[in-house]
Amino acid sequence: MVKGKYVVVKKIVMSEMNSRCQADLINMQSEPDGDYKFILNYQDLLTKFVVFQPLETKIVDEVTDVIFKTFCLLGASNILHSDNGREFCNKVIEALVAKWKGIKIVHGKPRHSQSQGSVERANQDARDSLIAWMKENNTSRWVSGLRIVQSSKNCSYHPEIKITLYEALFSVPQKNGLLHSCLPSDIAGNIDTEELE
Repeated sequence: MVKGKYVVVKKIVMSEMNSRCQADLINMQSEPDGDYKFILNYQDLLTKFVVFQPLETKIVDEVTDVIFKTFCLLGASNILHSDNGREFCNKVIEALVAKWKGIKIVHGKPRHSQSQGSVERANQDARDSLIAWMKENNTSRWVSGLRIVQSSKNCSYHPEIKITLYEALFSVPQKNGLLHSCLPSDIAGNIDTEELE
């Protein structure tokens, strides 16, 4: 270590969901699913709630459109951290700001563990989970399993906030049809249709 040189790491503090989010691309070019070769990983920094979207390319219009759709679903984050390397060039950021006025976007340093570590871990976790899902289902079509992996990740317990990621966002556990309803299991298991009068 060079004497007199120190690295100062400032912890990012968040008090509410969607105040700071990260976006990154998972490169699936070695395992393409038809035309899909990338996955956009959008993650809330506070809750770790994720949204995964398949992408055919990493061109400006496609990446911007997918992030914009996520904003329309969850609301635009106050600050969006993004890798300022190859995946998220300035043109993507400018196009996104043009579509959603008033957003402040902060670039994280590429492969900088303090700013990108969480999303990089989520990238590896998503990739590992998709590979396990493909093996379990005897398929190479990872797009089919992407929503299942996303749901599984978002239903996992977060020890710091002491609830699941889904509950942190929606204030209720994720519903899984009648099996998680208030109906007794013997009734829920035997219902096939609801008759309306």
